[in-house]
Amino acid sequence: MPPILTLNDGHPLPAIGFGLYKVDPAETEAVVTAGIDAGYPLIDGGAFYDNERQLGAAVRASGRRDELLVASKVWGDPVQSYDQTLADFDRSAADLDIGVVDIYMIHWPRPARNAYVDVWRAMIRLREEGRVRTIGVCNFNAQELQRLEDETGVVAPINQVESHPWMPQHDLREYHREHGIVTQAWSPLGRGRLLEDPTLIEMAERLGVSVAQVVLRWHVQLGGAAVPKSRNADRLRANLDLDGFELSEQDMARIAGLENGTRTGSDPKDRQ
Repeated sequence: MPPILTLNDGHPLPAIGFGLYKVDPAETEAVVTAGIDAGYPLIDGGAFYDNERQLGAAVRASGRRDELLVASKVWGDPVQSYDQTLADFDRSAADLDIGVVDIYMIHWPRPARNAYVDVWRAMIRLREEGRVRTIGVCNFNAQELQRLEDETGVVAPINQVESHPWMPQHDLREYHREHGIVTQAWSPLGRGRLLEDPTLIEMAERLGVSVAQVVLRWHVQLGGAAVPKSRNADRLRANLDLDGFELSEQDMARIAGLENGTRTGSDPKDRQ
């Protein structure tokens, strides 16, 4: 089982969870149930995914709510404000219907609106009221993270960003390390495109594992976290099975050589 990280707020974060982006609502309960059965302790959801009612239903039906961490995100469009964040949280909490939300994050900073600090203040209130255990952010750069800290005194425990061997985000990861922030990767497999990379294929064949396992092991050995997505029960189980092998320094160096800056998802600058 991948390690459990300790956040700067004292709460745990499993290094590997699974995500529900673009999972059809009609399939969500079955996918979440498969993930829970595979042993995942973290389910990464969000209001924008439009499947929170089905996520909550699967968690309740599992009878294992106390063993699971469930994440949600505030979308922030068309309105991004303190009051709207509280209203959006109320809607997500009602759809999930699982009690306290374990992790609640700002989905995008949308800096042109100059509202993300107010959104963060609303998140702090939700945490102080005990409605959320951990608050975090997604897709923030170092300057935006620093502004949150400077203006509220609260450092984000998690920043979920696109990160994979083609775009590892080393500078941002270093800022995170200096400030006690966990780098959690979305699109950790480059939306599946990395599965066709010849270097990674050769490495996986030599180690006797899948390419996805190689890449997820890379995330873990960097000290970060990741939320891969799969609708396939066998792949869900395999993505958790990272203990039986280790990437050598040479392997890590070869993976570092794959960096080319390729994004497979939205650039935060395009979300305003």
